[in-house]
Amino acid sequence: MDNHSSATEFCLLGFPGSQELHHILFIIFFFFYSVTLLGNTVIIVIVCVDKRLQSPMYIFVGHLSLLEILITSIIVPVMLWGLLLPGTQTISLNGCVAQLFLYLALGTTEFALVTVMAVDRYVAVCNPLRYNIIMNNCICVWMVIMSWAFRFLSEIWPVYATFQFTFCKSNPLNNFYCDRGQLLRLSCNETFFTEFVLFLMAVFIIIGSLIPTIVSYTSIISTILKIPSASGRRKAFSTCASHFTFVVIGYGSCLFLYVKPKQTRAAEYNRVASLLVSVVTPFLNPFIFTLRNDKVKEALRDGAKRCCHFLKD
Repeated sequence: MDNHSSATEFCLLGFPGSQELHHILFIIFFFFYSVTLLGNTVIIVIVCVDKRLQSPMYIFVGHLSLLEILITSIIVPVMLWGLLLPGTQTISLNGCVAQLFLYLALGTTEFALVTVMAVDRYVAVCNPLRYNIIMNNCICVWMVIMSWAFRFLSEIWPVYATFQFTFCKSNPLNNFYCDRGQLLRLSCNETFFTEFVLFLMAVFIIIGSLIPTIVSYTSIISTILKIPSASGRRKAFSTCASHFTFVVIGYGSCLFLYVKPKQTRAAEYNRVASLLVSVVTPFLNPFIFTLRNDKVKEALRDGAKRCCHFLKD
């Protein structure tokens, strides 16, 4: 019979350092968070209102921006609160469960959506004459629904398994959110088998999403290189450049964070990787999908002109 009592709340230790350093980090991350919210919201709005962006690619970009807002909003406000106030920050067990589930579910939904976008770019470049037939509205809607639904369902067991352990080794989590690796470290039960299963699931989800993306881009690059004119190659590549950039940054940071056999790896390692996933990537998303995309830039310019005319009137 287990005589240990499990923790009902956890202390988020956040970032080490002095209060002055915490204030500097607060300003930096608050700026990142504000730009993330503003930039991704602008993308969602222009995709919804501009008829030139009513195509599958931009619908997927709009959903991706929504995911970035949700992912960063689950993590960053709690992190900012901890930086602003002295001492440790507590989070209830139920709050920890909710935060971890939403963070993982939204993150894996993003992988699914990025894969769908890679397939969309493959059809656009390699089979352009049939693009409107293959990527019709019905198919796009089902792709988006399945991306959200399947990935949310896929994270129920991993989160359930994480919180089946008894957390009796004290309750400080050496991170700025409910990090699964740190939770497993606090367990007084044997976690090796669960960690191994979670590792296999991470491999299946991340690598399983990455393989179709790699196959799609291999075919895309092969097709682009066969285009005789340099201007044609540039135009074809420009339709994929934004998505490809996001793939490299997003998958790189998540492989760094999740695909490792030992979930209880060093806290500094997890903290840096978590910042890449929850702060840096959502911050870069609006720039990736606007600075490299002529249609989005045109829609932004037209929107800015309409706003100026409206304010003058």
